[in-house]
Parts: sequence; structure tokens; C-alpha cells
Amino acid sequence: MKIIVCGAGSIGQSIVSYLVKGNNDISVIDNNQRRLDELSKEFDVLPVIGEASHPDILERAGAKEADIILAVTDVDEVNMMVCQIAYTLFSIPRKIARIDSEIFLDPIWGAMYNDHHLPIDLIISPNIEVAENILNILQYPGCSGILPVFNNTGYILNLKLNDKCPLLGTPINHICRKNENLDLTVVNVFRNNQYFIPDAYDEFFAGDEINIFVSKDEVYNTISVFGAEKPSNERIVIFGGNAVAKHIAQKLELNDSIISTKIIEEDLDVARKLAKYLSSTIVIQGELLSDVILEEADVGKADATIAITENDKDNLLASLLSTKRGVSSTLSLVNTPSYNNLIFDVGESILVDRRSVTISKLLKELRKAKIKDAYSLSKGNGEIWEISIEEDDVINGKKIGELNLPRLSRVVVIKRGEENICPDPTIILLSGDIILLYVDSQVIRQTENIFA
Repeated sequence: MKIIVCGAGSIGQSIVSYLVKGNNDISVIDNNQRRLDELSKEFDVLPVIGEASHPDILERAGAKEADIILAVTDVDEVNMMVCQIAYTLFSIPRKIARIDSEIFLDPIWGAMYNDHHLPIDLIISPNIEVAENILNILQYPGCSGILPVFNNTGYILNLKLNDKCPLLGTPINHICRKNENLDLTVVNVFRNNQYFIPDAYDEFFAGDEINIFVSKDEVYNTISVFGAEKPSNERIVIFGGNAVAKHIAQKLELNDSIISTKIIEEDLDVARKLAKYLSSTIVIQGELLSDVILEEADVGKADATIAITENDKDNLLASLLSTKRGVSSTLSLVNTPSYNNLIFDVGESILVDRRSVTISKLLKELRKAKIKDAYSLSKGNGEIWEISIEEDDVINGKKIGELNLPRLSRVVVIKRGEENICPDPTIILLSGDIILLYVDSQVIRQTENIFA
């Protein structure tokens, strides 16, 4: 697949680092030579220096042969113009634009995004996606990640198991027998620096990180059964006053269970703008990691801290300092793939991977299988696909065991009407079913061929 990525900032880098895993021919356009040099040293891409909105630059990047163009520069208007030129001059089939401005995202202007006006097939808003991901985690203290599926009727929870987990040493197929009110399916387990799909007789150990599927009404019960529950997040401190912080603070101000929200921002102008925009949020201007500022923000009394600056080192350090001051839940935004190596070396801190959150919006467009929805999972090491079975599909009427799925993929659950069915090889798939499928990154192409 020929793909052009316009913009080599943190969003563009995140997207490229994921796209290169597939068999894709990728060009990257940016007007910053240093960014392009860094990207081309790490990945096999064609760097093109210049303005992404200029037709000659797009042509040099291979626009005549492109299947998809992703306009993800820092300027909304440039991204819109890129999609217009891609449509008008080069007839690129799929056009995806990053748009961050609340004005452009307002539903009342939604009619302008079509082939007759602005030909944008998909709009992504990475800052909003990251903010919503963090808000979901805050809502369920004790889980390290939460992914809504089946139109928010089910969730995939990420849990880190410590030595106090009461289910350690229990075979997986005994867990639900011991807890009659619990109904869950284990998606995968991270242990000894690798992910694997466990079988029914595998046991959990301290230090495991697990992804499990549960229905929406069983989330709190599941967290409790695994001994992972934490106090409610009522007092929040945010490090960094960017667009992500602004969106989070807006939503928290509408939440009656939140007692206080504070934002620490170094830039005076940014801090002043935030203070004017937000009503009940306290904005503190000063050095993020200064002891004086941390005392002023009363970080030690916070239930949760959220470090979301553009600097990963600052985010990780802010979380570590918060933990030392007694904060039970700390979240850090990871902007660059290189910091994923540290993801399991920061104790109890929860790391939010910008790349995984962003790419989840795009996966449906990138996969050749007939996918209803798709999400990145396990720090980009796997994916979750929602596949609707239709009357004329080849798999309609087949048993799960007849699909010949690769060893590193599995059907997690089948949604049939309002019922969630735990799969086994003898179950027959029917028209109207929705399959939740886990696919390891190593077998994406093989699995695509089954559902193409």
C-alpha cells in the first residue's frame, strides 16, 4: 500500500512507526529537515522536504500512485488543504486529516466534510483521543488501561498483577468457577518481556500484565476480584497545560465527583489563557518539577497525577516524584516509541502510549479485512478487531475451529444480540454475529486473508 504522511512531528512519527510494520511504501513530507533526518534514520521511508500543501511536493512524494494520504501537520488549515489537493489533482482514494480546533470539530459544521466541499474521509483528533483515553482510566481506578468495545457495552481491561492479587496460582478456567458473578475472557498476558495467549490451564503470576474482556457492568467487580482496586480519583493534578490538559480539565469540571483539578504549566502566556478559559480549575504557573511548585499544588494530597507534556522524560520524572509523595495513581503520556522500552520500569505508574491511541483511529482504514472497528493493543504488539458477519460472508455458517486462525490470534468473544458468547471450536458463526478478534502483530497479514 502506498501511503503519504504529511507532518513529521510527534503525531506523524507515531503513525509512521506503526505503518512500517506492514508491507507499506511510505513517504513523509515535512518542512523541517532535522525531523525528516531523524525519521529516515530510524525507519525505511522516503523523506520529502517542503510544504505538504504544495502540489509539486505531493507529486514528488508519489501522490499519483498513493492509496492513502494522512495530513497530520500541526496546522488544521494545512491539513484541510492537503486533502483538497489530494482529491482534486491526484484522486487519492482515502484522505485522512488531523483536526484539533474545537471550532472545526463542532457538529454544526460537519456538513462541510464531503466530496462537494472538503473531501476528508476521516478526521482524527489525537489530543482529544488521548484525553478521552486518560479520562476512561481515571473513571476506573485500579486498571492500567481500558478499551471500550461493542459500542461501549463491553471493555478490555489492562491490569497489572502484584503479589497481593488473590488469583495468583489459580488456573484461568477456575477463576470464573470460584467467582460465580464473574464472566471474563483473557485476551493475552505479558510475562518475561513477551506477550502470549494463555490456555485454560495457565496460571497468573505476580508481575503479569493482562488484558481481559468483561461486560460493562462487571468492570468494578472484576477490578475488585483481582485485588487491584484503588481509591476514587477526586483530587487531580495535571503536569502540562497543552490541548490534552485543556480537554481533560473541561470534562473534569463537569464531573460532580471531582473535588479539585490543578494544572501546572511553565509558560506564562499558556497558563494565563488556560486560567481564562477554565472556570473551577486552578492553574499554577511555574517550573513543573520544582519542589516549591509541587508544594503549592499540594501534589502529596492528590489521588491521581497526569503528566502530559511533550517531553517524555519530564512526564516519567513527574510521575516518579508524585509516587514518592504518596500519590496512588500516576499517569504519564509517552509521545515517542523509543520510550516504550521503559514502559515496565516505572513501578505502578500507568503509561499512556500516544501511538497506540492515535493509530486505533486509523486501523480500520489500513486493514484489508472487512472490519467494523479496530484498536491497537499491547503497546502496538497486537490489535483487536470487531468483525460483523453478514449473510454472504464466507465464514457465515462455519465453526470457529474451521477458520484455521493463526496460532497468535484468537476469537475473544462473540456478540449475538444482547448475549456475549464465550467461544469454543464447535460454535457455529451466524449472520448478525459480531466477533471480537485478537490478532498479534506478527500474524496480521495471515489473519487479514481469512476475513478479506
